[in-house]
Amino acid sequence: MPLSTIDWLVIAAYLAFSVGIGLYFRKRATASTEDYFIGGRKVTWWLAGTSMVATTFAADTPLAVTGMVASYGIAGNWLWWNMLMSGMLTVFFYARLWRRAGVLTDVEFAEIRYSGKPAAFLRGFRALYLGLPINCIVMGWVNLAMVKILMTIFGVTKVQALLLVLALMLITAAVSTLSGLWGVLVMDLFQFTLIMGMMVVLAFFAVDAVGGMDGLIDKLQVLDAAKSASGGGGGSILSFVPEIGSAWMPILTFVVYLAVNWWATWYPGAEPGGGGYIAQRILSAKDEKHSLLATLWFNIAHYAVRPWPWILVALCSIILYPTLADKESGFVRVIMDPEVFPTALRGLIIAAFAAAYMSTITTQLNWGASYLVNDFYRRFLRRNRSERHYVKVSQISTIIIMVASCVVTYYQDSIAGAWKFLIAISAGTGSVFLLRWFWWRINAWSEISAMLASFTVSILLQFYYGLDNDDPIEFAWIVLITVLCSTIIWVLATLLTVPEREEVLISFYRRVRPGASLWGPVARKAPDVPTRFNGACNLLDWVCGCVLVYLTLFGVGKIIFGEWFTGLVFLLLASIAGWIIYRDLNRRGWKTVFE
Repeated sequence: MPLSTIDWLVIAAYLAFSVGIGLYFRKRATASTEDYFIGGRKVTWWLAGTSMVATTFAADTPLAVTGMVASYGIAGNWLWWNMLMSGMLTVFFYARLWRRAGVLTDVEFAEIRYSGKPAAFLRGFRALYLGLPINCIVMGWVNLAMVKILMTIFGVTKVQALLLVLALMLITAAVSTLSGLWGVLVMDLFQFTLIMGMMVVLAFFAVDAVGGMDGLIDKLQVLDAAKSASGGGGGSILSFVPEIGSAWMPILTFVVYLAVNWWATWYPGAEPGGGGYIAQRILSAKDEKHSLLATLWFNIAHYAVRPWPWILVALCSIILYPTLADKESGFVRVIMDPEVFPTALRGLIIAAFAAAYMSTITTQLNWGASYLVNDFYRRFLRRNRSERHYVKVSQISTIIIMVASCVVTYYQDSIAGAWKFLIAISAGTGSVFLLRWFWWRINAWSEISAMLASFTVSILLQFYYGLDNDDPIEFAWIVLITVLCSTIIWVLATLLTVPEREEVLISFYRRVRPGASLWGPVARKAPDVPTRFNGACNLLDWVCGCVLVYLTLFGVGKIIFGEWFTGLVFLLLASIAGWIIYRDLNRRGWKTVFE
C-alpha cells in the first residue's frame, strides 16, 4: 500500500533530525580519537546503558523474534534469553575491570595484558577480523531485516530494496562520521524512546485485531490442540519454557544452551567477560560505578523490558497470516495491514524501524572503525600522526565498512541462520576471555590458539562433516565438540609456551587490580596492590541479577496473559533479588566494591 504525503513528511523529519544531531556534536567528537570513539570517558550510566539497549534493538530483532515465536512458540526466545547469564557476569565481575584498563577498544587489551610479537599479532588480527568480516556479517543481517521490511512495504525486489537501504545507510554513515560516539549516544536515546513507544502501540492494535487478549489466547489454544492432534510436539505456543525432549529442543540442546553456550561462545552484545560495543560503552563511562550501573541497566532493559511487544505482535501474526511462507516477515505484515494498524500512524512506525536500524548501524560503523584505525592503522601503519589525521581516517573507514556490509547483505537469506552461524564459529573462545583477567599464566598464545581452534573445528564440522547448525542436535554437537577441542588446545598452548614477561604482568596487575587469588607469583611482587576482590559477593549478585531479570520477564508475561497472582509473585521475588543487590553494594560501599 502506498505511503501518504504525511507519512513521507514524518520520515523526512526524522531523518533531518538525525542529521541535525550529527552536525550539533561534530565539534565535540572530532577533537581526538578518544572523543570520537569513547566520548572522552564522560558518559553517564543511564546514557551509556540506554545506548547499549538501542544498539541491540535493530530492525532485525523483532523479525528474528517473530520467526522464533512462529516456529517454536514463546519459548523459542531461549535461543537468546540464555545469554543473560553472560551479561550478568559482565556486570558484576568485568565492567569495573574494563573501566580500570583504560584502553580505547577491547582489542587494545591484548597489548596491556600480553607482550611482544604474539600480542601485536593478536591485536592486529582481531582488529581486522572483528572490524571487517564479523562486523559485516552482523551489519549484513541488520541490513537484511531492513531489506525485508522495504520489500514488504514498497513491493520492490531485493536489489531495489538494498539500494534503498544503501541510501539510508549513507545518512546513517553521515551521522556517525560527523558526530562520533556522542552523536551515536544521543541518537540512541531518542531512537530507543521512539522505537519502544511505537512497538507498544503496534502490539495494542495487533492484539485488538485478533479479538483482544482473550481472543488471542483462545485462538492460540486452538492451534495447540490442532498441532497436538496431528502428532506435532514442541509444547504450547504460550509456554515460557521449552518442552524438553521436543524436536526443536532435545535434552542435549537444552543442556548446551543453559550450561555451555552462554559462557563458551563469543556473540556481539553478549561476549563472555564483555567486549565489542558493550566494552566501548563501559570504557566511555565516567567511572567504575557508572560502568557497572550502565551494564546492569542494559541487561534489565534488554531482557526484561523490551521483548513483550515483539512477542505479542509475533503471536498475532501467527493468527492473522497462518500460511505465510516467510514467518519473519509476519511482523511487517501486521504494520502494513490497514485492517490491523491505522494508516495514519504508518509514517511513525516506519520512522521507528529506521530508528532501530540506524541505532545499530551507527554503533557498528563507529565500533568497527575504532578497530581499523586505533588497533591496525595507527598501531601498525602510521604512527605519531595528528589526532585530526586519525579522525579523518576513521571517517573514511566508516564508509569502507558501510560498502562491504551491503555486499554481504546481498548473499544473506536468513537472520536467525546468520545468528546461529556466528555462534557456531565462535564457540570455545569464551573460557579464555573469562579467565585472562584472573589467571596470570594465560598468554597471547592462549587467545590465538583458542580463536584459531574454534574457527577451524567449527568450519570442519559444518562444511566437511556436514553438521547443520539449523538442526538442534547437530548444533549442540557443533558447540560441544568445538568447545572441548578449543579448550584443550588453548590450555595446552598456555602450558607449553612461556609466561608473559614479569614487568608486563605486574603493570597489568597494578592497573586492573583483579584480585590476588590466581595472580599469586605476580601479587607477591606488588604487595601495595589491594588483594580483595569480593568474589563471593559478586557471585551472589550475579545469581540475584539473573533472578531479577528472568522473574521480571516472566512476571510481566504472566500478567499480560491474565495470570495475575503468579505474575505478582514473580515480580515480588524479582524485587527481593534487586533489593539484595542494592543492599550488598551499599553495604560494601561503592568505594570498596571497586577496590
